[in-house]
Parts: sequence; C-alpha cells; structure tokens
Amino acid sequence: MRDNAVDFTEVFLNDRPLMDVRAPVEFDKGAFAHAINRPLMNDSEREKVGTCYKQQGQQAAIELGHRLVSGELKQARIEQWAAFARQHPDGYLYCFRGGLRSQITQQWLKSEAGIEFPRISGGYKALRSFLLEQIEQAVTQCDFVLVGGLTGSGKTEVLAQLPNNLDLEGHANHRGSSFGRHATAQPSQISFENNLAVDVLKKRAAGHRQFVLEDEGRAVGSLAVPLSMFRKMQATPMVWLQDSLDSRVERILKDYVVDLRAEFVAVHGQEQGFERFADRLQQSLAAIVKRLGGERYQRLAHAMDNALLAQSRSGEIDGHREWISGLLGEYYDPMYAYQRDAKRERIEFAGDRAAVIGYLRDRQQRG
Repeated sequence: MRDNAVDFTEVFLNDRPLMDVRAPVEFDKGAFAHAINRPLMNDSEREKVGTCYKQQGQQAAIELGHRLVSGELKQARIEQWAAFARQHPDGYLYCFRGGLRSQITQQWLKSEAGIEFPRISGGYKALRSFLLEQIEQAVTQCDFVLVGGLTGSGKTEVLAQLPNNLDLEGHANHRGSSFGRHATAQPSQISFENNLAVDVLKKRAAGHRQFVLEDEGRAVGSLAVPLSMFRKMQATPMVWLQDSLDSRVERILKDYVVDLRAEFVAVHGQEQGFERFADRLQQSLAAIVKRLGGERYQRLAHAMDNALLAQSRSGEIDGHREWISGLLGEYYDPMYAYQRDAKRERIEFAGDRAAVIGYLRDRQQRG
C-alpha cells in the first residue's frame, strides 16, 4: 500500500485525484478542484451522529453510525469507493481531520473489497491550511503588478498572454463588473481561495516570482479577494491598458451579448436560455439604477429592451451598441478616469495591448 500523504505540494502539483468522504453539506461549502464527494454518511446521518456524540459521547456515536450505515447501504458506498480507487490508483481519500471517518473508509475498503487505499494525513483541514499558507507566502515573497484600464479594454485578454498571471475573475467565475455574472454559479468562497492557491503553488513551482493581476476591488461578484492579497494590490505598481471606445464597445458586445447568450443557451436551451440571458442583462442594468440616475437609466433600459427585442426576432445584435456605448461614455469611463487619477503615482507604464504585453514580459525577465 502507498503511504498516507504528507507531501501536499506533490498532491496539488500533480493534481492527484481526491475522494472526499465528508458529508455533502461539508463538501458544498468548499473542496478542491480534483476532489469528488463519496461520503461515508449523508447529511441526515451525519447530523444524527453528531447529536448523539454531544449527548452520549464518542462510543455511542460510533455505534449509531455503524447502525445507520449498514447492510445494502454500506455495501453500496463501499462499491463507490472501490470504483474510485480502481479508477484512480494514484489518488487519496480524506475526511475533515484525517481521523475516524477516513480510517473507517480505509478499513471497510480493505476488509470488504480487498483494496488498500491511502488517506491524506490531517484531512481536509490540513490541505486547506496548506493552501492558505501558499497565498500568504506569495503575498510576502513575490512581486505583484496590476493591469488597469477602462471597461472593455481587454485586461483579461492581456493576462491570458502572460504565463505569470493570476486570473482572479477566472477563478471567481465572474467578470468583476455589475454585468459580470456568468450563466453558471460562482464557486464557494473556500473553493475560490483553494483554486487560487493551487494556481499560485504551480506557478511558483514553475519559477515565477512576479505575478500579474487585473486591478480589482475586494469583491469579485459575491466573492472576496483574500484580504492580505487585496492589501498588497492596493500598494502595487500598475500598467494602464489603452484602447479606443469603438474597440471596447465591440469587445463588450462579444462578451456580454454574444458569449453570454451562448452560455445561457448551452445551459438552458434555446428559448429559455435567451429569456434568462435577457433577464440577466436587464437585472444587471437595474442593479446600478441609483448610480446612473433615473433619466439615464430609463434611456439606457429602453435602448437595451429594443435591442433584445430585435435580437429575439432576427438574431440581430447591432442595437446593443447603443446602450453599451452610452453606459461606457456616461458611467464607466468617468468612474474609471477618477480612479486612474487617484492611482496616478502607481502607474509606471501605459500603452495599447501589444505595448503592455511587451512591457510586462520584459518586466518579468528583469524581475
């Protein structure tokens, strides 16, 4: 049998398959990218055992657990674990602290299925602590540089061209603005942090000591950038990406109209997908009505409604340019211009996409 895992760097650098035997409610709060939930107990069983533990002690709780998970139910769960172990001979299993639940899983796998399968020493808690430490080390040991720019200037596209990027919006499954939600849900806060930490770990292992990030607020949709990282970002040098209004309108048209509609259709089907896409755009605009002001909101909402109607009838998307250009020129651009003035002393370079990418590549080589 392979040894239980104590080298967490090896586990994450090699994307070792992980079998999480915690209850689904625990798994849903946060897990790891290469983990699959195959619980020893479901939520109801775990709750009953937990109540028993508090009222009658550990031994009574263990006995109750064995009664709840027995017979055909026990066999079905062992078969699931065995299938995972056979499919992923390089994997590991874990529970919350690497204690009783993972040990019972190991014992049943061996006695009932003849499979010896290692566990993560310290369980989920140890893995989570290890990953949080990766973020803290990056904050204290690595250099950061931010890419700023007006809305739609293509900051995410610049990051994608750089091997030392940390794509906070990608990990958060959100584009960062009021219109930034995708058709699929954001991960949990814990999963967001875990995936970000693994990204940091892998890039540092590849030799990167300088990271490029997009200039973000603390919140990316419903998620929060880790506080220590955000504080570092507030004092980090910046480069400013420049692009024309026409190019930015076209980029937003693609991201927030063409691509977002395709996301919703892929998830919900043609008719319902378009309805949900239209609702999302309308809700996103309504979410900033107070900042827009009543008159401006009514005008942009009318243009959006007309564009959506034309799109639903013929697939024509040209009408969306009216509300996009209005939103940029009257709302986002003045706001970003104010923010740029506040950050002027931190901006060490400004240019178009090619110039910014070239500068950042040179900066990485120098740093």
